[in-house]
Amino acid sequence: MAHLSISPSAADQIRVVLAERGHGLGLRVSVKPSGCSGYSYVLDFADEANEEDAVFVDHGATVYVDSEALAVLDGSEVDYVKDGLNRYFRFNNPNVKDECGCGESFSV
Repeated sequence: MAHLSISPSAADQIRVVLAERGHGLGLRVSVKPSGCSGYSYVLDFADEANEEDAVFVDHGATVYVDSEALAVLDGSEVDYVKDGLNRYFRFNNPNVKDECGCGESFSV
C-alpha cells in the first residue's frame, strides 16, 4: 500500500486555504508529463472524492492522490516552506532520481 505523509506546516496551510476558500475536502495532488526532466506536480483543491483516489490524512489535513500518480508519489512528504518572501508546497519525494535546473520537473 502506498504511503504519503503531510508535514504539520503543510497541514496548517491546507486548512487555512480551505477555510479562506469556504469549501473543499482537501488538497488534490497529481503528476503530469512535463518539462525537461519528465514530470511535474499538479496541485488543486479536492471538492469531491473520486473512486480512484487514494486518501491520506495527517495532522488534521487531507490529501487526495489520483491512482495513476501513486507509484511516483509513494513515500513522499508534502511540506509547506516559507523561504523569505516565497511560500510554497514542496514534495520530499524519495523516488526522484533527477530534477531539471529550474526545479519545475523531475524524473523517477
